[in-house]
Amino acid sequence: MPIISAPHEFNEEDLYVDLDAVLGIPLHLKCEGFNFTGSVKQKAAVAMVEAAEESGALTPGSILVESSSGNLGVALSVIAASKGYGLVCVTDARCNLASKRLMEAFGAVVHTVTEPAHEGGFLAARIAHVQALCEQDERYVWLNQYTNHANWQAHHRHTAPAVARSHPGLDVLFVGAGTTGTLMGCARWFKEHRPAVRVVAVDSVGSVTFGHPPAPRMIPGLGTGVRPPLLDESFIDDVVMVPEPDTLRMCHRLAARGFLFGGSTGTVVSGAARWLAGHTGGERREAVAIAPDLGERYLDTVYLTNWAQGVYGPGVLDADAVADAGPASLPLTSLS
Repeated sequence: MPIISAPHEFNEEDLYVDLDAVLGIPLHLKCEGFNFTGSVKQKAAVAMVEAAEESGALTPGSILVESSSGNLGVALSVIAASKGYGLVCVTDARCNLASKRLMEAFGAVVHTVTEPAHEGGFLAARIAHVQALCEQDERYVWLNQYTNHANWQAHHRHTAPAVARSHPGLDVLFVGAGTTGTLMGCARWFKEHRPAVRVVAVDSVGSVTFGHPPAPRMIPGLGTGVRPPLLDESFIDDVVMVPEPDTLRMCHRLAARGFLFGGSTGTVVSGAARWLAGHTGGERREAVAIAPDLGERYLDTVYLTNWAQGVYGPGVLDADAVADAGPASLPLTSLS
């Protein structure tokens, strides 16, 4: 029986959804949303805060400041409340209202950037805002998830070994690419300990992470307008690029079977379905994908019909399109 004294002391590592039984996709989905901060970002948040404390950067009276599209901000707001720090989260207009309200409920201050930078889009604008805040007040401590090695080290220490323990016969692992902390932590671990496992990155069309042209993206979580400093492509075997309408349709297809997941999970499952359809060759592969969060924070966007149709067009959630959500329309970029 787990007994905890701080919210970040519990993280569910051993819950998977068998998508073969649910959607006919030969894939186990590792559910990272069942903890007190509600996403995989809890691991990175804890690791970065503890590293800052150990280095002496964080002291009583410090105020954490971070740029986040949502989930890391929520995780940091929980940890900051537990440890007695202040938090300023800098996000942008794409951040879900539910995530903003959660952060504020835990006592965080949320700054919303409304205009993208000419180079680097909203991410660059958020980072510039964080840097300006730090120049104004010496109490601010920027953890900087984009360059902080504790980000990927958290997944090297926890996420990847947990997958390896539960799936000793693993052939392929699918991981979404945002800051690439989860991706690089898992990819490095498997290259070191289980090099036969293929690690496939899944990204959103419009993201520049893997050298593709920038384009508007409306679903927060995966993708970026600035190449992630943590990324090292030598550890990654393949990349799948997923258009956001396919993300949306996969989320609704999962929800129709009783599983409400976040937008990032819809992207990862879509990408995994595409890759598996093109690489199985009739051979059964043991495959796992990491689901970063659950879907409650996306009720006003991904799961709101008016929002979806307004952004992607009136036919995006037609019954046939949702039922057929899967591999057919997903472009694949191979690094191998």
